[in-house]
Amino acid sequence: MENIKDRILYRFMAVDDLEDVLKVEHESFTIPWSREAFYNEIENNQFAFYLVAELEGRIAGYCGVWLVLDEAHITNVAVLPDFRGKGIGLTLMEKMLKLAQEHGAKTATLEVRVSNLPAQSMYRKLGFQEGGIRKRYYTDNQEDALIMWVTINE
Repeated sequence: MENIKDRILYRFMAVDDLEDVLKVEHESFTIPWSREAFYNEIENNQFAFYLVAELEGRIAGYCGVWLVLDEAHITNVAVLPDFRGKGIGLTLMEKMLKLAQEHGAKTATLEVRVSNLPAQSMYRKLGFQEGGIRKRYYTDNQEDALIMWVTINE
């Protein structure tokens, strides 16, 4: 039987993807980014790169990064609830880290809710380690963020 992962196309996000990306965003986060925020990221931010996971014309997930000097900062990664647990988020992250590496990034970092254990587990699979805490980072409930880092280029 064909694996769902084998039918997914990974590619750069385009403006035409924004409506579908916003669906993923709204189903994934309590404080979703706006259409304008995504538009500005992909059209105006020279440091930003965004990938989408597309399945049969539908965006199942996406991942973003800012590449500044030799550091990659993962801005967000999200997968529609129906597609979680199928390796899509992990593959998006792998592809994003490879892209960052190709652009000369030596390290990658991200913030994740201290309560989001599934995401933390995925990041650890990619070699991320705990680097600290950002107190009351999330404005919806004042939850702390765990800062995680990984070396991607020596």
